Amino acid sequence: MFNTVEEYLDALKQEMQGVDSATIQDALVDAEEHLRTALETADESADALPAIIEQYGTPEETAAAYAEVERLTAPALSGSATKKQGSAIGRFFAIYADPRAWGALLYMLIAFVTGVVYFSWAVTGVSLSVSLALFIFGLPVALLFLLSVRGIAWLEGRLVEALLGVRMPRRSLPAPKNTKLLERIKALLVDKHTWFSIVYMLIQLVLGNIYFIVLVTVFAVSLSGVAIPILQEAFHLPIVQNYDVYYYMPSWGYPLTVLAGIFLWTAMMHLVKLVGGLHGRYAKAMLIAEQD
Repeated sequence: MFNTVEEYLDALKQEMQGVDSATIQDALVDAEEHLRTALETADESADALPAIIEQYGTPEETAAAYAEVERLTAPALSGSATKKQGSAIGRFFAIYADPRAWGALLYMLIAFVTGVVYFSWAVTGVSLSVSLALFIFGLPVALLFLLSVRGIAWLEGRLVEALLGVRMPRRSLPAPKNTKLLERIKALLVDKHTWFSIVYMLIQLVLGNIYFIVLVTVFAVSLSGVAIPILQEAFHLPIVQNYDVYYYMPSWGYPLTVLAGIFLWTAMMHLVKLVGGLHGRYAKAMLIAEQD
C-alpha cells in the first residue's frame, strides 16, 4: 500500500536497480506524470491513489514492462556491429560498413554547429539571469532559461542516441508544478542535472571545434594523397611550388600516395568510432539526472 506518489516512485527505483539509468528516468517521469495527473482529476479520497496504482500497475509490474520495452526498442545503432572479417585487412576496411562509424562521423560534424549554439545560449542565459536578478521580470527570465537548459539537454540526448547508439532518456524531466516562481527557480538551481547540463553546453563548443578541425585536416591530407596522381597527370599541377621551382611526384610514387591517403582516412574512421563511443558515455554521465 502506497500513501503518496513519492513512496511509489521510491519503490519503483528500488525495483529497477541495475537497469540503465536512462530507462529509470523515463519510467519515473512517466509514473509521476500519470499518477499526479490522475490524482488531480480524481476525488479527494483516501482510496484514490491505491485505485490509480492498481490501474497503472505495481512497481514490480511497471519495472517488468519497461524491461520488455527496453528489449524491443534499443537504440538503432547500439548493436549494429558489422560481421567480423577473417583477415586483419578485412577487419580494418570493414569500418566503412559499420553504421556506428558513420553515425559518429555525422555527430562530430554536427557538434561544430551545436557547440556554437549551446555555448552562445548558455552564456547569454546566465548573463541575463544574473544581470536582471534585481528586477521583477528577471525571475521569469531565469526560470525560462533554466527550463530551456533541460529542453536542450533532452534534445542533445536524442541526438546522441540516434547517431552514437547510446541509450538516452526519451522523456524530458518535468518542470516543478503547483509551486511559486521562486520555489521553481530554487528547485532548478539546486538540481545537479541543471548545472551539469550547462557545463556540457559550454564544453561542447571546445569539443565541437576539436572534432571539426581534426576531421577536416585529416580529410584534406587523405584526399590530397589520392588526388596527387590525378592532378599531375590530368592537369600537370605540381605538388610543391616555390617561386620558379616546381616539384612533381615521380610516377612510381603514385601508388604509395594513394595507399597512404586511403590508409589514413580508414584509420581516422576507426578513431571516429572510438571517440563517438567515449562521447556517448560522457553525454550519458552529464545529461541524465542522478537517481538517488
